[in-house]
Amino acid sequence: MRLADLPVPSTPVAQIARSVVAEFSPPALVNHCERSYLFATSLAASRGIEIDHELLYVATMLHDLALEQQFDNATLPFEVAGGFVASIFGAGAGWSPDRRAKAGAIVVDHMRDDTDPAVDPEGYLLALATSLDISGYQPAAWPTELLAEIVAVHPRLDLGDLFIARFTGQAERKPTCAAAASVRSGIADRIRANPLENL
Repeated sequence: MRLADLPVPSTPVAQIARSVVAEFSPPALVNHCERSYLFATSLAASRGIEIDHELLYVATMLHDLALEQQFDNATLPFEVAGGFVASIFGAGAGWSPDRRAKAGAIVVDHMRDDTDPAVDPEGYLLALATSLDISGYQPAAWPTELLAEIVAVHPRLDLGDLFIARFTGQAERKPTCAAAASVRSGIADRIRANPLENL
């Protein structure tokens, strides 16, 4: 499997979602979104999981938007706030209530490790993809050549330091959220040791 084999939606709503994340997030987080989509969609292909590529792409582009000051919520975990952002984005795109609820669920589920792929395949895949991209979780699930190709096209830049700072900020203000649990469990060390940094 090569990067050229992976479908990247080019629908108007997909393009707008990409432009939104590029407007409000730094380049390292934009590239994180791009890599996460590619990791997720390639894993779907290798495991024979049927997905809605446009839905996955839009949710992936928006999944960390609530880490940005403009969308941060004072009390809600960032993934919950981000789920509302994705749902509202879907409403603006003219999506049905069910489809925009699915977009919101994908964003929320990307911070869970117990999502049922039969219920939310996109959220399940995004959780694995972001875990790989942020903390280097299970890189052997992907071909090394594909990982290297994706990282070369969408470089990591200063993602590690940026993400440690964002998660630390979430943990300090929202000590019961999933990001805080990740900080307590040593995510900073896992980020620094991520094998993707050496591709």
